[in-house]
Amino acid sequence: MTTKERILALLEENRGTPLSGEVLAEELGVSRTAVWKAIKDLQKAGHAIAAAQNRGYTLDTDSEVLSEQGVRLFLRNKSLNLVVAQELESTNLTAKQMAAAGAPHGTLVVADSQTAGRGRRGRSFASPPGTGLYLSMVLRSALPMQSAVLVTSAAAVAVCRAVERAAGKRLDIKWVNDLFYRGKKCCGILTEAAADVETGGVDYLVVGIGLNLLPPEGGWPEELAEIAASIFTPGEHVGRCRIAAAIADELLALCTALPDTSFMAEYRARNLVPGRDVDVIQNGERRPAHALAITDDGHLLVRLPDGGQEELSFGEVSIRFQ
Repeated sequence: MTTKERILALLEENRGTPLSGEVLAEELGVSRTAVWKAIKDLQKAGHAIAAAQNRGYTLDTDSEVLSEQGVRLFLRNKSLNLVVAQELESTNLTAKQMAAAGAPHGTLVVADSQTAGRGRRGRSFASPPGTGLYLSMVLRSALPMQSAVLVTSAAAVAVCRAVERAAGKRLDIKWVNDLFYRGKKCCGILTEAAADVETGGVDYLVVGIGLNLLPPEGGWPEELAEIAASIFTPGEHVGRCRIAAAIADELLALCTALPDTSFMAEYRARNLVPGRDVDVIQNGERRPAHALAITDDGHLLVRLPDGGQEELSFGEVSIRFQ
């Protein structure tokens, strides 16, 4: 690590507690001038570091800049392969490139913003800086390709658990990959798989998660105002590094345990869809149906207008409230 990264790691470990320039210099084996320069660079990058004469440098407890050091501090597995960037084209794209190059199971990519974030069916996913959390994880699994939907279900439960643990906010799930907060969408999940052509199974999966933490500056665009939500309001302490680490911990634990599907009980309990009239959207077509239940493998069982039943393994549903 560079001097700047090592200083940030020490400040993260002692968040809210001042560390003198002398202590930092001795700990790192560098000059106090080098410490001062590194602190200035960190402040320019947005880290809320206060400097007080005779006390030293203090990283504010409310500092919200994403950093590798900040995320790693809260991870259960401190040696997890981790990339944290202020801006990426897409965390899923970066994670897929790393996976194709041999990145290990659990590799995590986190960004403050994306210039070309994507949702399902190629839709764009708005990812402005300072408002959300965008992360992707590489998973290497022996699951057959048709079981990949279970990974999306596990990811939904993982985010719910993580947000509740790290932030005290309860989220709901809409089959198959959307999370809701107080009746509006706050999170999307995109799972992409690469096949192993020799076995017909999965070579690797990349799970991408986009979570709205704060509303964008100036509020939501008109087309999103009635359907989008953030889980925090301006002025609330967010703790972005803590939430990112909590999501990674929960996601890795659930997906590593597959094919154990005990988490599906929680997936069902949090799900908004069963028992409601819905429109099923598949291959560009929209059909009315009544959602009955979610199976152990993450499929949605629906009753059609003619009385027949169908088990859906992919697609999208729109809840009909009237």
